[in-house]
Amino acid sequence: MNFLRNRLVVLGLALLATLLLYLLLPALRQGSMEPSLEVQKMGRMGTPPPPLLSMNVTIGTGQLPGDPPLFFREALPLDGAGRQILPRLQVVLLHGQAYTSKTWEELGTMALLAANGYQALAMDLPGYGKSPDSETLKTDQSRVDLLSRFMESLGVRAAVLLSPSMSGHYSIPFLINSSTQLRGFVPIAPVGTRTLSQQQYQSIQTPTLIVYGALDTNLGAQSHKNLIQLPHHSVLKIEGARHACYMEKPREFHQGLIEFLSKLK
Repeated sequence: MNFLRNRLVVLGLALLATLLLYLLLPALRQGSMEPSLEVQKMGRMGTPPPPLLSMNVTIGTGQLPGDPPLFFREALPLDGAGRQILPRLQVVLLHGQAYTSKTWEELGTMALLAANGYQALAMDLPGYGKSPDSETLKTDQSRVDLLSRFMESLGVRAAVLLSPSMSGHYSIPFLINSSTQLRGFVPIAPVGTRTLSQQQYQSIQTPTLIVYGALDTNLGAQSHKNLIQLPHHSVLKIEGARHACYMEKPREFHQGLIEFLSKLK
C-alpha cells in the first residue's frame, strides 16, 4: 500500500509540474525568446534602432513670399526640458509626386529628426500641397534658384538634402550646381540621374546615402546604378520594399537615415 501511495504521489506531482509548465510557457517565450530575436535582428542591421520619442515635438508651418510662394513645415530640436536648442544639422526634405510635406509629418520623420537634435524643414514643391504652381520653373536653373531661395530665406546653411522620386528634378540640378552648399545628400530613387556625366558625378564631394527599395527594379535600380559613381557614397537597400520604400519600411529607413546623419561632420 505504501508503495502504491508513493507512486500516486509521484504521479500527481509530475502531472502538476506538467500543468504549471504548460501555463507558464507563453510567458517564458515572451520574456526570453523575443528579446533574443530582437538582438539578433539588431545585430544583422549593425546598429540599434533610433531612440523612441521621449518628448512632444511641435510641427510649425509657414509660407515664404515670392514667385511662387512656398509652404513649409518645420520641426526644431528641443532639450529634455522642452527648450529649443541649436541644431546639429539642418535637413531639408522634398517629396515625391504623390506626396507633400505633410507626408514627412505623418510618417514621423520630422519629429524623429527633431528628437535627435536636427532641424527638419519640409517644403511643398510648387504645384503640390499648399504651394501654388508657377510657369517660371521650366529650367534646371530656375529650380536650383528656387531651392536656394528657400534655404537662404530660412537661414539654412550647409543642409542635408533629402529627395525622393519626382523631386530629383530639383535636387539633381542643385547637386550639380551647388553641391558645396550641402553637408549631405539622401536621394531616394530620384529622377534625373541619367543627366549627369561620369565626370560630373566624380567631381561631387558631397557625402551621399543612396536609398532604394529592393523591389523597385525600374527607377530604384536605375538611380542606384548612376549614383554609385559619386565618390563618397553609401547604400541603403531596403529589402521587401518597392519605389516608396521609406513609406513601406519606415523603421528601416529612419534607422539608416539617423545613422548616416550621425556620421556627418
